[in-house]
Amino acid sequence: MKLIVALGNVGKEFINTRHNIGFMIADNYTKDFTLEKKFQAYIYQGDYQSEKFIIAKPTTFMNLSGNSVGLIVKYYHINIEDILVIQDDMDLELGKYKLKRNSSSGGHNGIKSIISSLNSEAFLRLKIGIGKSLNREVIDYVLGKMSRSELEMVNNNMDIYQEIIKSFILYGAEKTMEKFNKR
Repeated sequence: MKLIVALGNVGKEFINTRHNIGFMIADNYTKDFTLEKKFQAYIYQGDYQSEKFIIAKPTTFMNLSGNSVGLIVKYYHINIEDILVIQDDMDLELGKYKLKRNSSSGGHNGIKSIISSLNSEAFLRLKIGIGKSLNREVIDYVLGKMSRSELEMVNNNMDIYQEIIKSFILYGAEKTMEKFNKR
């Protein structure tokens, strides 16, 4: 079973913020399904071409995402290499993405929490670029609303993000990185 964890913060005030890009991608994937609230997350359990997977949106707020991930991993006995975390990344330009494993949190508090909970950095991450702001504090920038053009760029890339999720479900981390990091 694969676990796809989409990072974000719950609440209307966080809709369309840069820090919620993971939630946006999960919402697009699960738009036709009902999510269940358990393990401190909204989760959807499904299968894609007979491969079972879970999409989880932790409700613990970003900085405590590892609490939810730890519960899910323990309950379903999910291997670390079968986890994909979708996160925002300020070090990537808006519209760019990168798949990466075995790296530090890079200062991302949601990732720090997951690493701490799993005691491992070996899970795959889909890092979605949100760019940097030179004139705003980090917290104000990541929790700030995206502009219309930023939202359009995210929506224009939604098909590729969905392809990445499907590839991960079917083929795992290594083949997905080989295929999509070359684009």
